[in-house]
Amino acid sequence: MEREEVAPGTVVVREGEPGERFYVVFAGMLSVTQRALGPRNMLRPGDHFGEVALAMGVPRTATVAAVTPAVIASCDRETFDEILRPLFADDEPVAAE
Repeated sequence: MEREEVAPGTVVVREGEPGERFYVVFAGMLSVTQRALGPRNMLRPGDHFGEVALAMGVPRTATVAAVTPAVIASCDRETFDEILRPLFADDEPVAAE
C-alpha cells in the first residue's frame, strides 16, 4: 500500500469517476457526499473506502474529501483483487449441524 498525506479540502475520489484504488484512513477525517443525497458520512482512522467501485466494476458512488489533514493508504486494483476482494465477498452459507 502507498501512504499519502492529504491536505484539508483535497478530493481523494470523485463520484462518477472510474475507481482504480482502495483506501484506508490512518489519521484525520474525510467527508463522504453524494450528488443526489448530500453529506452521507464522516470517515475516521480505521475506516476504508473505494471498495464498491473495485468490487462491482462501477464508477465511484460518492465523493470523498479531507476535512482535516489526513493520512491515507491505498492499493491498486490488482492488489485489491488478489488480497482484499475475498474479504468483501459474501461468505458461503454454513450448514447447520
